[in-house]
Amino acid sequence: MAKETKASTCLFSEDHVKMIKENYDDWFNNSLRDADREMEGKFFTHSGIPVKLIYTPADIENIHYSDDIGFSGKPPYLRGVYPNMYRGRLFTVRQLAGLGAPEDCNKRIKYLLDHGATGVNILFDMPTIRGYNSDDPEAEGNVGQCGASVDSIWDIDAYFADIDLGTVSTSVVTHLPSTSLVIPAMYFAVAEQRGTPWTQLAGTCQNDFIMETCVGSAPEILPPAVSFRMQCDVVEWICKNVPRFNPISYNGYNLREAGTNAITEVGIAISNAIATAEELIKRGMDFDEFAPRMSFFWDLHNDFFEEIAKCRASRKVWYKIAKERFGAKNMKSMLMRYHVQTAGVTLTATEPMNNIARSAIQGLAAVFGGCQSLHLDSYDEAYSAPTEEAALVSLRTQQIIQCETGVVDTVDPLAGSYYLEHLTEEMVNRVFDYIKKVESVGGLVAAVEDGWLHREIAAYNAEYQKKIESGDMKIVGVNYMQSEEETVNPIEVFEYPETYSRQKAKLDRLRKERSDQKVKECLNILKDKCHTDENLYPYCLDAVKNLVTLGEIEELFREEFGLWSFPLI
Repeated sequence: MAKETKASTCLFSEDHVKMIKENYDDWFNNSLRDADREMEGKFFTHSGIPVKLIYTPADIENIHYSDDIGFSGKPPYLRGVYPNMYRGRLFTVRQLAGLGAPEDCNKRIKYLLDHGATGVNILFDMPTIRGYNSDDPEAEGNVGQCGASVDSIWDIDAYFADIDLGTVSTSVVTHLPSTSLVIPAMYFAVAEQRGTPWTQLAGTCQNDFIMETCVGSAPEILPPAVSFRMQCDVVEWICKNVPRFNPISYNGYNLREAGTNAITEVGIAISNAIATAEELIKRGMDFDEFAPRMSFFWDLHNDFFEEIAKCRASRKVWYKIAKERFGAKNMKSMLMRYHVQTAGVTLTATEPMNNIARSAIQGLAAVFGGCQSLHLDSYDEAYSAPTEEAALVSLRTQQIIQCETGVVDTVDPLAGSYYLEHLTEEMVNRVFDYIKKVESVGGLVAAVEDGWLHREIAAYNAEYQKKIESGDMKIVGVNYMQSEEETVNPIEVFEYPETYSRQKAKLDRLRKERSDQKVKECLNILKDKCHTDENLYPYCLDAVKNLVTLGEIEELFREEFGLWSFPLI
């Protein structure tokens, strides 16, 4: 039997493609109006990929089914990470639960679980995200706003009162590596106190140094190299001690929300994964020890087909990097598992009910793309943390996608679309090019330190805003089809104004009841370890068990490592 050549495994024969190209030229030149032909080359995806009027087999003539597309659960994993995908396990319905005090959040978690949620995202207020106690002057005015306040292990215990930590999958949205050293440690300590083995704990913490040094903003920021070291400490320790917990979620989502396109979103997140892998290998770990627990977090924006292509392409890119660059042997190391949140930046304060449609369409794209878990933004998130009513609409929208549309019945149902396959391959190539671009400036940490990534974000934002102002980027109800009536609908803003006083009282009681000597000992040990190469996680864990607060640990980090300012751009 003759050996197959690369050309012989193409989807279409050369003769067939040649005939299609000839027919296309005839159609283009003789069937279209002059005005239609003149428009060719003027349409682009949100990421700048040209969009043709029509796609044919000629646009995917070099694609080889087995090498470039394949089957779900098999390399290159473009069609999904598991063979049976949603027939085997539906995507996790994971809605945000974060508002007011932990006791308030506990009610919301129970409400969501009672109404069919299969996982929870616990969301924190800005003081907690940035590592300040609720009674710190820096926290004034923000305690319990758009997220929950967490100051100590007591708060995590209250957050999950009467909830079995061994049966719920929890995404701990800590954002920063420094708080990922502390808040998940509180979660693990609470589980230990309740007798729940760490081997039963499932979930994820976000833990992305880009969130501190590039995407977010705060008066006090740790240097990029320090934040990256902490990020790797979290991955290393959790992989060795909490085997079902994902120690990192490379956060393309917030990078996209800050101002990037789909290519940059994926390229930066994977560049971060590459940098993490290289660091952990230097520390003596094998790639297959930690890679199976790496996870990613994508933003599903408005460009429907580009977002589906992004999801499919990202799996292929990660497979090739894991296999070819790092020599992965464990299949699980090659699987890109990711959570999706619909695009908060697309939500509008004007005519907010329109956001229900936006989130539903973006959520559908996430499912067509093969996500493992999904959060659908609620229509009121342009105003506040979701109300109970809005949260239920988002939850029901996910359930409608799962149960009423039929899109989960077959794997990767849009595969084979000439346009989608062309777009997916374009995405693969452009993401690889962007990763090379990051490495050409010295890698991701260097790209942040000298402001390169900040300039990328600023340039994209300027261009995006220009398109909105000119009307090239249409936003229904805002710059297109504006209502003549009241543009901002009155909706309830969810607030817990008493959160500050409740948290302050709790902190006052904690400081009276804990051992000052143990607190001092824990902080002194942690202070010494900051100036070694040791992993900081065990010392943070010991501290929170002894009722050291989040703010006290974070203040120590700021004192020992110093602060960093965003580079001027």
